[in-house]
Amino acid sequence: MRYIDSLDIKSDVQCFILIEPGRGYLVSALRERFKDSKIIVFHIDESLKGCEPSDSSVPALYSTDANSVQSFLERETPETDSSAIRIIEWRPSLNFYGEKYVKLLSHVVEFIKRLDAGHRTTSAFGRRWFKNFFKNLEITRHALLYRTADIPVIVTGSGPSLEKALPVIRNVQNECLIIAASSSVMALSHSGIQADIVIAADGGGWALLHLYPYFRAGSICPIAANLCAALPSQCADIPRLVINDGSLWQSVILHELSLPSVVIPQKGTVTAYAVELAMLLSGGNIYLAGMDLSLKDIRTHVRPYGFDHLLFDSACRLAPVYSKTFLRSRQIQEGESYKIYAQWFKNRLSSWPKRIFSLAGGNEVFENALPPETAGKKADGFFKTFSVNDGASSLREKGKAALFSALENSRFSSGIKAELAPLLFPGKKEVSQAELKTAINEAVHG
Repeated sequence: MRYIDSLDIKSDVQCFILIEPGRGYLVSALRERFKDSKIIVFHIDESLKGCEPSDSSVPALYSTDANSVQSFLERETPETDSSAIRIIEWRPSLNFYGEKYVKLLSHVVEFIKRLDAGHRTTSAFGRRWFKNFFKNLEITRHALLYRTADIPVIVTGSGPSLEKALPVIRNVQNECLIIAASSSVMALSHSGIQADIVIAADGGGWALLHLYPYFRAGSICPIAANLCAALPSQCADIPRLVINDGSLWQSVILHELSLPSVVIPQKGTVTAYAVELAMLLSGGNIYLAGMDLSLKDIRTHVRPYGFDHLLFDSACRLAPVYSKTFLRSRQIQEGESYKIYAQWFKNRLSSWPKRIFSLAGGNEVFENALPPETAGKKADGFFKTFSVNDGASSLREKGKAALFSALENSRFSSGIKAELAPLLFPGKKEVSQAELKTAINEAVHG
């Protein structure tokens, strides 16, 4: 208990993460002092199983494997601000286990960093994402079903290395399935490359600047989009592969509307969305181009790029484009988002099939490789389009009714409330069901 007192723990901590607490005496002390807080335990030594005090409310993991640690934390960590989570180390364990202890601690810290980045984004854009969902239901006219194949897949992002890969992609575009992040469409179109499907997952309004070149390109291909993404009204006539992030509230609505979807959990970066989609669509090798996850100089994106005109239009004698580009690259470096996602990919690679490569270099995470030479044209019929019969307002109202009905159902209400409260009421600890319904109604019709 004296050790707990020495840590000067604030009373608003909602979750404790204990790093190898040995026989678990810290668990008992924390439970006595913080009765309502969740406690999560990580052990390095499996021989300690059964030696610590028995408490069914305290989940424990006996592993230092990166994937196991991340999956365990994603499953057990409550939806809360990272400031309400406290890591408690047990220094005798550090002295005894050394490198294994440090490795486990680094995995937990990495998760907290990613959680913090996600929470900041959710707080800023959660309500907008929720509004986007119902707005996008209104412009859903044609949905897609897909079939799998065994051909190479090229996934394009908007990193600077895409420029080096463009000639290679152009030469093999008729033999590979091309999945393009919306931010890479302008560069592909400029080089005469037609994507097979464009993926859109960003909920911010700036994402529209990447989709407008897609429509100007003339030859329109299907879109794979999370319904929380920012999509222009022109998408109403474009066949869409609906991405469901796996949340309970989205699954309830899409099930009620009988709208087919592919489940890809939120990852925070379109790179992860695109890789997951590529693995679903094909059993062949996957080649990433422009998915750099790093900065090598002041250039942050491929040329041409959807935001280029913002730099050029605002440039002046005292703030030339070069200076603006330099400041932009510094901001990205200081934010460390690339480092966070690069580390996430490194950890995920061990659980993914060994068929993901970097095309034409530029990626420090994935092994470099070139797509194999293939003969003939890729098969048609990857996607089947069907019309959504309900009118726009009908889809919106049916979706809202399904959500309200689920909130009244004891099996779903607590789960949906836990998911929607951070989106619609960021930072608020207690949200009543009446407040939640009012906010849902305002978002749907606002």
